[in-house]
Amino acid sequence: MFFKAKNPAELKAWYAEHLGFPVDEYGCSFWWKDVQGHDAMTQWSLFANDSQYFEPSQAPLMLNYRVNDLEGLLSQLKSSGITVVGEPQSFDYGQFAWILDPEGNKIELWQANDRAFL
Repeated sequence: MFFKAKNPAELKAWYAEHLGFPVDEYGCSFWWKDVQGHDAMTQWSLFANDSQYFEPSQAPLMLNYRVNDLEGLLSQLKSSGITVVGEPQSFDYGQFAWILDPEGNKIELWQANDRAFL
């Protein structure tokens, strides 16, 4: 879950102090095991209110959704008329693409290169 904050650094410090979040520069990674016993992770990240990363959505939050086959999913979504935002991008830690839900909320799709991030 990504969301905007007036002061990300202060808010991260508040969550660390009062709720024990182990924050880093990206926010907080919650590590857990899925029902099959595989390592899994949920990411909680803060962005400045003036961040343009969520555009074209005007919502103050954005979902980051882990997928197994980004290319196949994008093909399926495009054929269903789903709006894809920009072009997919690749980094050493995975591939990313972005879509909009019916209300214009941006969703980041991430095919991670490391099983721990699925």
